[in-house]
Formats: sequence, structure tokens, C-alpha cells
Amino acid sequence: MIRDAARMQALLADLRQFVLNTCIPLEADIDRNDVIPEPVVDAMRQLGLFGHSIPEAYGGAGLTSEELTLVNIEVSQAATVFRARFGGNTGIASESLVVDGTEAQKTRYLPRLASGELTGCFALTEPEAGSDATSLLTSARRDGDHYVLNGSKCFITNAPVADLFTVFARTDSDTPGAHGISAFLVERGTPGISTGEPERKMGQHGSPVGDVYLQDCRVSATAIVGGQPGVGFKTAMKALNKQRINLAGLCIGPAIRLVDEMVRYASQRRQFGKPIADYQLVQQMIADSNTDIHAARALVLETARRRDNGEDVTMEASMCKLFASEMCGRVADRAVQIFGGSGYMARTVAERFYRDVRLFRLYEGTTQIHQLNIAKRTMQAREGVLGQVG
Repeated sequence: MIRDAARMQALLADLRQFVLNTCIPLEADIDRNDVIPEPVVDAMRQLGLFGHSIPEAYGGAGLTSEELTLVNIEVSQAATVFRARFGGNTGIASESLVVDGTEAQKTRYLPRLASGELTGCFALTEPEAGSDATSLLTSARRDGDHYVLNGSKCFITNAPVADLFTVFARTDSDTPGAHGISAFLVERGTPGISTGEPERKMGQHGSPVGDVYLQDCRVSATAIVGGQPGVGFKTAMKALNKQRINLAGLCIGPAIRLVDEMVRYASQRRQFGKPIADYQLVQQMIADSNTDIHAARALVLETARRRDNGEDVTMEASMCKLFASEMCGRVADRAVQIFGGSGYMARTVAERFYRDVRLFRLYEGTTQIHQLNIAKRTMQAREGVLGQVG
């Protein structure tokens, strides 16, 4: 749902200028130095990028799912690290608060997340709890009006620079699986919480990822998101359901950029006396890539609109994430192929994006996990229909 078409077009135009004039010229340097310059982060704050999905009542823009999809497609046409820097605040790191936080929690944190004063992160994954997030071992022991947290998290985006951690821990050790998991809001500086050094990664250089350590970290019982223990996993799934649509949009932007780069390179690169763009097998890769982009965009925008209408799009969100992330990987591979030997060199956008987008098929649920989820829901739906017929 787009609430104001003219206002939306103006926002997208501003973002396009920021991407073209500020972000793209810095891509190679950031990939090499593994850090986004602080003046760029300040510019993101000034543009309001940290608060896109946070409700207007708390200082954000309150974008709808469709509006946020269009924004994500636009900003991700630059290297994905730019969006990753503010994306937690406008996505997974704030959504738990938006959907389930108490009024006091929202008032305390959402305006500061929206302004970019605070950087948030979503601390769910553990060494033994990745796709099976319900097997997490981080514990939260009740002690009077407080909880004492112990455990560790890994692969947490923005952990090294985060100010606010949404930490998932087991408050009921006698209850296995999803039940008994609670979400806690833990501020940096709280005794007992610390973060490790940023990981060295295949791609997305400039987006810090690291471990979170909790050692007798004592927090008030009021730090539980929503104030109710034992429902943290439901909160996580609500946040992830929206984030999967966001991430699908973030897969479309790089593919658009890569097709532009393919066309530009193929038009300039000459072999056997003519541009390689004249060869039909090169044209096929460009045509397949552009078709993939249009299919992904149509699927994601339709799902976003349905979510805005209040429909349950759990399965469709999985479809978006599955299809768009795999699509982006295919396009990136074709880009390297069209660039040829140059596409394997670190000086080209094809090589950088090939590394950057590989992560899309892993986080927010691997391709294989989404395939299982989609199959399960499809079979359940068919069984229901057959049962009614019988």
C-alpha cells in the first residue's frame, strides 16, 4: 500500500541521489578498508534511513510493507553494506519492539533507534542454534525482580557497533523447543554483556558481524520484550516474517545494478571485431537476468501489498526470500561470466557483488529451510482442501 504517491516518489528520488552520489563512489574503498566512514553514517541519519519502518508516533517514517520494499530495492543498488548499517534499526532490530514491546519500551527505545542515535541488533543465532533456533542454550535465570543471562551468540550483524541488543534466552529450562524462550532488551554497558572482534568475511565488507557474550548479565524483568516471558520465539518469528520480505527486496536491487553493469560492459567489450553484446548467448544471459528481476519484483510487491491488507503471508514471505535470494545469486553468477576474466578480479563490481550477495541465501533462513517451510504449508493447505471435499 502506497499512502501518498508523490511523497513516495520524492523519497525514492532522494535515495537514488544518495546511492549514486555518495554510496557507489565509495564501494571499492569500503570493500578494501572494511569500514563505512562515519560522515556517511551521519548522512544516513540526516536522511532518516534508520527509522523507515518505525511508526511515526515514535519518530520514524512508518512506511508500509510495499513502501519499504520499494525503498529496499532502491538503496540496495549500491553495495549491500550501506543498507546493513541502518537496516537493523529499520528492520529486524526494531520490529520486535514495534510488534510486541510495551509502551514504556517503545517510548524509551524506538525514537532513538529511528534517529540513529542507537544501533540495534538481533541476537538469536548461536553456535548450536542456527536453522534450528529453538535449540538455543543461552539461559535467563530469574532472581527476584531480575534475570541473569548466560550464553553466547554468533554471526550477529552490527554486534560490534550495537548499542541495544535484542537477546533471546531460555527462561524455562524445563520446557524444550520454542516454548520457554524470552526476548530481552539489553543495553551496551550493562555488566556482563560484551562483544567480540568483527569477523573476517567473504563479502559485505564494512558491515561488522561478531559474537555476543553474556556472563552473569543481570537485567530487570522489565527488559523482557512485552513484559511477558516465554513468548520470545513468537516475537522472533513475527520480526523475521517481515524481514524476509525486506530481504527479498534487498536481493532485487543488486540484481538491477548488475544487469546495468552487464549491459554497459558487454556494449564496450569487443571480441572478434564486435561488442560481445552482439552475441546471442550473451544476450540470453542478460534477458534471463532481467526476466528474473521482474518475476522477483512482482512476487515481492504482491506479497507486501497482501501483508499491508492484513493477510497472513507467512508462506509467501518464505517464497519471496527463497526466490529472490536464489535469483540474485544467478544474476551475480551471470555477471561474472559476462565480465569474463575481469569478473574474477577484485577491481570489478561483478566480483564484489558476487561475494556480497552470496550471504542472502543463508541468513533469515537458508534456501533449504524455506523450501521445507513452503512444502509443509503447501501440503497442509492441500490436505485441508481434500478433507473438505471428502
